[in-house]
Amino acid sequence: MNKKIIEIKNLVKIYNLSEEVSVNALKGVSVDFHKGEFLSIMGSSGSGKSTFMNILGFLDTPTSGTYVLDGIDGSTLNDDQKAEIRNRKIGFVFQGFNLLSRTSAMENVELPLFYKGGVSNKELNERARGLLDLVGLKGRYMHFPNKLSGGEQQRVAIARSLINNPAIILADEPTGNLDSKNTEDIMNLFTSLNRETGISIIMVTHEPDVAEYTDRIVLFKDGEIIDDSPVKKNRRNKKK
Repeated sequence: MNKKIIEIKNLVKIYNLSEEVSVNALKGVSVDFHKGEFLSIMGSSGSGKSTFMNILGFLDTPTSGTYVLDGIDGSTLNDDQKAEIRNRKIGFVFQGFNLLSRTSAMENVELPLFYKGGVSNKELNERARGLLDLVGLKGRYMHFPNKLSGGEQQRVAIARSLINNPAIILADEPTGNLDSKNTEDIMNLFTSLNRETGISIIMVTHEPDVAEYTDRIVLFKDGEIIDDSPVKKNRRNKKK
């Protein structure tokens, strides 16, 4: 098995809504993810999966427990360091695409690397074009989001998530706003990226058919992991 990319032990998250009311969103979760894995996080609303993903993305802080990403212990980081890790180690893909409407596909892809700095405009343009080619949008570099289909917009978002060569991609319901054809296309793209580049992908989905594309399903309920199983017969294996 490949090395661990994420190590989580006894993760607890308690939200104190008032002096009398608190919510225990995560109840001592322990789980490891390995480099190169493509896995799904599933669970009903309120199960803890969104809180868990926010902690993975350094968007929230656990009440207790440890989270180690690619050898870096999150508990040792201040807010500025967490922001740096987000930009350097994590690529995000969202259900709503989160593209800037008045910015071209290429400029949307360039943004994380632009803000990171230290890269020439030529290198920035070349890397963005290469990633758009990789996700099947060659020649669409200067199109604005309103000139792209939903599936194409998500491809731009995936290209953007790759611009900083992250250790992992966190995808939150990436097919939630797509029809069945575009869903299939995007999941085939994720599968191809995972196989060909070895990047680790952790995806939240509520759709069992989408989860079948992944290697492993981690199921949350009431703040705990109640099942963690490989997908024995998945669509990845049906693709030639």
